[in-house]
This record gives sequence, C-alpha cells and structure tokens, in this order.
Amino acid sequence: MGFTVTQKIIKEHLREGEMIPGNPIAISIDQTLTQDATGTMAYLEFEATGLPRVRTELSVSYVDHNLLQSDFRNADDHRFLQSIAAKYGIYFSRPGNGICHQVHLERFAVPGKTLLGSDSHTPTAGGGGMLAIGAGGLDVAMAMAGQPFHLRMPEVVGVRLVGEMGPWVSARDVILEILRRLSVKGGVGKVMEYFGPGLSRLTVPERATIANLGTELGATSTVFPSDEMARAFLKAQGREDAWRRIEADPDASYSEIIEIDLSGLEPMIACPSSPDNVVPVREVAGKPVAQVIVGSCANSSYRDICLVSRALQDRKISPDVSFEINPGSRQVLENADMSGDLQALIHAGARIHQCGCLGCIGMGQAPATDTVSLRTFTRNFPGRSGTKNDQVYLCSPETAVASAIYGVITDPRDLGDAPQAPSVDNFFLNDNGIIHPPENGESVEIIRGPNIKPLPEFEQLPEDLELNVLLKVEDNITTDHIMPAGSKILPLRSNIPEISKYVFSSLDAGFAERALANSPGVIVGGENYGQGSSREHAALAPRYLGVRAKLVKSFARIHKANLINFGIVPMTFADPADYDKISQDDKIIIRGLKTAIESGAQDISIETSSGGAVRALLDLSQRDRQILASGSLLNWVKARIDAGE
Repeated sequence: MGFTVTQKIIKEHLREGEMIPGNPIAISIDQTLTQDATGTMAYLEFEATGLPRVRTELSVSYVDHNLLQSDFRNADDHRFLQSIAAKYGIYFSRPGNGICHQVHLERFAVPGKTLLGSDSHTPTAGGGGMLAIGAGGLDVAMAMAGQPFHLRMPEVVGVRLVGEMGPWVSARDVILEILRRLSVKGGVGKVMEYFGPGLSRLTVPERATIANLGTELGATSTVFPSDEMARAFLKAQGREDAWRRIEADPDASYSEIIEIDLSGLEPMIACPSSPDNVVPVREVAGKPVAQVIVGSCANSSYRDICLVSRALQDRKISPDVSFEINPGSRQVLENADMSGDLQALIHAGARIHQCGCLGCIGMGQAPATDTVSLRTFTRNFPGRSGTKNDQVYLCSPETAVASAIYGVITDPRDLGDAPQAPSVDNFFLNDNGIIHPPENGESVEIIRGPNIKPLPEFEQLPEDLELNVLLKVEDNITTDHIMPAGSKILPLRSNIPEISKYVFSSLDAGFAERALANSPGVIVGGENYGQGSSREHAALAPRYLGVRAKLVKSFARIHKANLINFGIVPMTFADPADYDKISQDDKIIIRGLKTAIESGAQDISIETSSGGAVRALLDLSQRDRQILASGSLLNWVKARIDAGE
C-alpha cells in the first residue's frame, strides 16, 4: 500500500513509535517559529535548558502580535527577543515585517520539512508542502533544544477537490464549506490532506488559506502536495532550489475521503460567534455593516490585497463603513505598491495599517458598540475583537470588499464581472526586515526589561490530591476564555505573576483571587475544552494560581498538551453524565494519583464532597505520565539533559 504526503513526511522524520493512528509517536523537527506573544516565554524556557545554541536547521522569531507600543513593555520585549535570537542562533523578523505565517511561507517554507510553531495557525505552511504543526511554547522550546515532538499518530483524511471555482468564489469559501460540514471538532486527531484534479489551479497562497483555517477544525495539521504550483511559488520567491516533488502515491489510503466540487461552491460566511457557524452569504445579505477588515494570517497575501484593490476600481467605499487593510507582509505591501494596487486602495479610502495581526488578536481595531464587523480573520469567538457582545462575521476578501462598497453584507457576485486575480512570476524581494544571527552568539548580552520575569518553578506531583472546584464551565471553552488576549493583557506575556490575574476574567472576574486563596484547585468543563489559540499561558497561568487538574468531557489537542507540559493533570469523565454530579465550590479527592499515573492506570476513582464518586479517564502516553510526575516538561527535559540523554 502506498503513502499519503503526510505519511511520507512523518516516515522521514519518525524517531519513536509506529505509524498506527492513535499511537504515540515522536518526530524530528527541522524548523521552528515563534511569535512575540508566545515567544518571550518560549525563549525563557529554552534558556533554562542551558544549551548554547538551537539545534534545529532553522528557527525564526517573529514580532507580529504585540505591535502597539502604548508603554515600555512591548518595546522592551521586542529588544529582549532580538537579543536572545542573536545569542542562540535564531533569525529575527522585525516588528512590521509581517505576520509569521505569511512571511514564513514566503521566505522559509521548504516542502517535505517539519515545522513546529508556537501559534495554532502554523499549519499555514502546509500550503507549501510542509508538515507544520501548532504547539505550546514549551514544546517549541524543546524542539529548539533538539528534542523530538511527541504526538498521537493522526488519521489522514483525504479531501478530494474536483472542478474549478467560479467567479467571486475563493479558497476561503472552500474551507468555510468544510467547517460547515465538519464543525470546530471535526478535525480532532486528524491531518486534512488535499488532492485531486481541482488542485491544478489552486495557488500556494490559496492553499495556505485553506491550511490556515484547518486549525479551526481542531485538526493536527493540513497538508498539500508539493507539485508544479509549489515549484512556481518558490521560483517567484527566488527559492526554486528548495523545491522537491512530494505527492501521494496512486494507491495511498485515507481514513476517509471528503469530496468538494469547486464548481458548485458559492460565497460563504461564518456568523457570530464561531468559525463553524457557516451559511451562504446570500442568506444574511442586506445586514448593515460598520466595519470591514481584510487581513490576518488567513487572507493577507498579495493575491488577496490586489484582488480587493481591483474590485474597487471605479467604485467607492460606503460612507457608513470603516474599511481597513492589514497587509500580511512587507513583501505584500511593497509588491502591491509597485503594481499600483496600494495606491488604488488608498485612493478608494481604505485605512492601511502596518503588516501584522492587529485586530485578529484584539490588538486594536475593536468594532463600535452594537455594530456588525466583517473580517477575513481566523476566529470570531465572543469578545475576541475587544468589544463586548460583538457581532463578528468571517468571510472571504471578495465578500469583504463587496460589503464595504454597499454598506451591507453582500454576495460579491452582485458586483458583476470579477477582476483577474494577480499573477507574479518573480516577486520583488527585500529581506531587510529579517535579521540573521551571528555565527557565534557567546558575547551577545540579552536585554531584559523590568517586564521580563523569571520562569516559575513547579514542584512534582504529590501522591494524593485534595482539590477545590474553582470553576465549572460549559462546552467549547476557548483559550481566549481562559487567558484573554487584547492590548491590555498581551504585553504581560513575559510576566506570569501579573498575567495570571486575568485568568478566566471574562467569565469570572474574581477567579484569580479565589484560586490563590483556595489552591490547590480543579476546573470542571464540558466538550472541546481549550479550543482555539495555542497560547500556553492558558495552562501556565492557571498552574501558577494553583490549578493542579482539569476534569472535562473532552479536550482540544494543543491545550491538553500544554496542561501536561505544566504539570496539570488532564482527566476526562468516563461517563459524561457525571459532569452534572459536580458543582462549583465542591471538593474532590484523588487518592494514589501519582502511583496511578506512573503505573499506567487508564482510569481512576474521584471522591466528591457530596459523598459520591465518579470515574475519570487518563488518556496519557508513557511520556505524558513521566512529565506529569516530574511536575512539568521543563523539569523532565532538564533531568534528561543533565543525564546526558
């Protein structure tokens, strides 16, 4: 039996385990990326290993999230990131150079390589034929230390594309249709791999849009083949020598196959407040819009920006709409300028912002009260925009520009003839925004501002745990709920004592104070707990507050891994109905927990203060169990490094 693209890449990088879906495996990591909201902590964690240099082929530190310098903290963190990159052999992408995923796709993605990034949308590089996976910062720090990345061998789901997209339909509509079918939980434990004749006209930036938003399915990654389209993209980037052909074997087998007829697609839109709340645009057309933003790591490529510009030819933006453009990279901005598309956007009245994430992470661009905001962003979780009770819709650049013109949600097909999508044989290249590390960083002094605080130290797991139920939450709790983002909180990412004050603040303003006063504690939750961003602070900050366990119906992949990394025991209800047996402010007792974890027990009994008992499952690999017993991944790895392993 032949191999899929995903299986071929995993086979080349397999360090431990067997390639049987669900089995624990470990793969070597060729490249890593961080962004500044997660990077400060990741590099503090790497520094704690005591290694003098990263052990990857390539590691890049991007500054794209915390771009607003409203006080000293973000500026200080940027200097810290630049100096630590120089010391440890890491490339540094300056503030304003662009969004990590867009820049990495342009300048560093290599077909067939593995990439681990401390951002959940790292799979964007799968559009260029990589196996790219999002993870917590500590996992990325360990990859930089030369450690393999551990995960469960994913199922490989084949998505067969046939036909050709019609006018005003784009890659964004492809992935919105898949989200409509599968939901935000439909990709858990899976890699989505695309194949079929419909790929022949899908460019790498379009593939990257699909790969990026595969994250919202809960998928481990999304992978595209490295074919002639990939070769053309790398040639336009001046990197054709990085190309190699990687395609699925004719007799490759997928766990399931989903077929999408591109010719039958129409413009789609995700309604508030979930990326899978998807309907055709025509069903919500006519709703007044106050803000439209084109940008984010999903839709800020040269293709997207120029198509919007050309759709605006001889048209005006509605006077009732704030129309904003966040270019994905300096390369996108410069090439749009050279083609005249940037001038056309400015002339039409668009607000041009710097190259970065901005409003997607709640760093500015908050919409007005009781208004609709259309965004080509990745997520529309409640309040993520920075405005309470927001009404954020997610759509394609085509739908965005049509709606900006008419001032209401508009099917872009109403604009008539579609403009020609831009094609570039050779991009104008300028890497002045990327700083190469010196060959030897021994003499480099790391610059630490007062906002950079030392890593907390965490003790080993005790034999028994008596825990207060600090909070009980429902299904689909996101990492935004656990550890909010935004311009007020993001600058605290390198200061765990301060940022911990905001844990669960959007749900319970008194949580942090109550947790400290009643630790050790446990959180009880529903299905898909921890979906969304890879932010490890959603595990690290609760651990700092004394949370030692979480008991839920099911976990999102990255958050569960982060909990293990910081010594928080992730447990699931053996019977989901037992969720109703535990109330907030109850107390639970787990006797012999450490022995149960170390001995490989699959389930445990939990006593409740009401006198009853529930059973919980421990779905953990042997390595997970060792980490939990050690108290954290960093404790475990440092012990291995000290032992010369």
